[in-house]
Amino acid sequence: MADTGWHDALLRPRSVALVGVSDDPAKTSGRPLRFLKAAGFAGRIHPVNPNRDTVQGMPAFRHLSDLPEVPDHAFVLTGADAALDALEQCEAMGIRVATLLATGFAEAGAAGAANTGRLRALVARGRIRVLGPSSIGLANLHHGMALTANAAFAEPEPPKGGLFVASHSGSLIGALMSRGKRKGLGFASLVSVGGELDLSIGDVCMAGLHDPAVTGFLLFLEHMGHADRLRAFAEEAARHGKPVAAFKLGRSEAAAELAQSHTGALAGEDAVADAFLAACGIARVEGFETLLEVAPLLSRVPPATALRRGRVGVITTTGGGAAMAVDQMAARGLDIVAPTETTRARLQEAGIEMEPGRILDLTLAGTNYQVMRAAMDVFRSAPEYDYVQVCVGSSARFNPDLAVQPALDLIGTPGHPFGVFLVPDAPGAAQRLAGAGVPVFEDPETCADAVAAALARRHPNLPPPAPMPTHGAERLLDEAEAYRRLQGVPVADWVALDAAMPPGDLPFPFPVVAKVLDAAIPHKSDVGGVHVGLKTPEDLASAIASIRADVARAMPGHAVTRVLVQRMRAGVGEVLVGLRRDPQMGPVVMLAAGGIFAEITRDSVVRMAPVDLDTAQEMIADLRYARILAGARGRAPGDLAALAEAIVTLSRLAASPDIVEAEINPLIVLPQGQGVVAVDALVRMRS
Repeated sequence: MADTGWHDALLRPRSVALVGVSDDPAKTSGRPLRFLKAAGFAGRIHPVNPNRDTVQGMPAFRHLSDLPEVPDHAFVLTGADAALDALEQCEAMGIRVATLLATGFAEAGAAGAANTGRLRALVARGRIRVLGPSSIGLANLHHGMALTANAAFAEPEPPKGGLFVASHSGSLIGALMSRGKRKGLGFASLVSVGGELDLSIGDVCMAGLHDPAVTGFLLFLEHMGHADRLRAFAEEAARHGKPVAAFKLGRSEAAAELAQSHTGALAGEDAVADAFLAACGIARVEGFETLLEVAPLLSRVPPATALRRGRVGVITTTGGGAAMAVDQMAARGLDIVAPTETTRARLQEAGIEMEPGRILDLTLAGTNYQVMRAAMDVFRSAPEYDYVQVCVGSSARFNPDLAVQPALDLIGTPGHPFGVFLVPDAPGAAQRLAGAGVPVFEDPETCADAVAAALARRHPNLPPPAPMPTHGAERLLDEAEAYRRLQGVPVADWVALDAAMPPGDLPFPFPVVAKVLDAAIPHKSDVGGVHVGLKTPEDLASAIASIRADVARAMPGHAVTRVLVQRMRAGVGEVLVGLRRDPQMGPVVMLAAGGIFAEITRDSVVRMAPVDLDTAQEMIADLRYARILAGARGRAPGDLAALAEAIVTLSRLAASPDIVEAEINPLIVLPQGQGVVAVDALVRMRS
């Protein structure tokens, strides 16, 4: 069983030591004592300063060994060298947890590498847990424990509530707290994890999971390190019914541009993070502001057990304001649903006439308590909706008792979850709504972002952890070797030939394609290594000669020794199916529009691997190109059932630790009932 004895020492210590604390409360190293006293920390505080008898009016100790007790938690405020010495003293004394403010580790060159090695060795002994380095500290507001150097905690009366915040960035802690206070939100704990050389975001969140004051978690992620611990926390949080939302930096495609395969380019770190967070049941938002605004909504929208498209009903008192929100929602794939005839009839019975269309625009009549409440009652019980969005215009600022009060009165009553988008700047109404637990949004972008994230959230659906990859050098297989590893995926008939010999008879009919067969040439078309539409033996012989000459020109000194000849197949479309093993998050499977322009179209869907048939079918449904494969505009429908089977089969390669990456591009989708066939493949192995 994992040691959890450090949980209380981290978040609910009875005594703390401040090592290297300054007598100047304005200095970074002086703030923790100042903040602890201001917060009313009920535990015992032990200032440690080798140069002073008192610090900020409190008796101080020259050394840790002089303390009258072993504190639960030490906050080490010195530079890196002295901090490491202090940590070793903490370990020797039996202190359970230490927070390390110092920089000078991974980012500090050779000296930093030495410091990092020393810290890792200390942590590996397993006698002390360390938060940091570069952690600005943490706070548990319900316990008056502001063990932090973050200047934001000079804020009078930090807002107490149920949100647990964990962040890679210490400075963002203050931004979340101050913005949350303005929005009427409250916090339980806020933790800066820093460099995560020991305790990670998943670890600290797990430590706060059993706190009854905590109702949900907000994560600010700069990377996906220690994904296994984040996964364990997310699954446990779901079992406790405590929602988790995340804002992650890094949607840049710069790193993906360096990938050799289409799968590596399309399923880059951020695309994998999307799939991983979704599989963990974590609602990822696009905007930093949304991270706060989504929290009340997640407490109202339970996670789905299956794919939920997000059917939204919209009630508004301002057509223009609603249009802004609707545009943003539609851009995120939400379905703005028109009320059914039954719902329209119920509205009419309530005295509300609705014009044709998908949005119920109450106009000025909506600035009436009874009208707004009746409309919300009808929409919240209509079976065609998953969620109801209420958009309120100027009355939210000047007459909130008219159009805003119904939301206050209805929150917590049976019916679909709902939220309120305030079109004007109405801070009074926003705080009243937030204080009552009503999801409230002040911008159309954050509104749509939050609603899309909440409705897409599902119960954790993670495959079992994949085996660790084998150690050794990586190598690409040639196409023939790759086909042999893709057992179970149909492959178009092929044969490998000696490029220096006449081709001879083929075991399948013309027309055929001829391709250079060389593991060193994964992108054959780029060097003239592919000839298609060959109809006769003479065409084939000529193509092989051209391939040898073209590759020699493109790659001086590189001789073509083998070619692969394959029967040409035509279908209703081409897709790419790929597997990639991320070193932190594990293997993923990807489906994308296929062919040589896969990276240009960037139409792709990623899931954690392996997947089952239901998940494969969801992937197909999420791919925009799949509408063409399904028979759009009178085209012949493709064999989507066979495509789903191929996705499942390829995803099972996740169980082979020697396979780093596998890709079929293109996979030809044949007409319905005729299956699919691979006509090119790439496999990267480690051995």
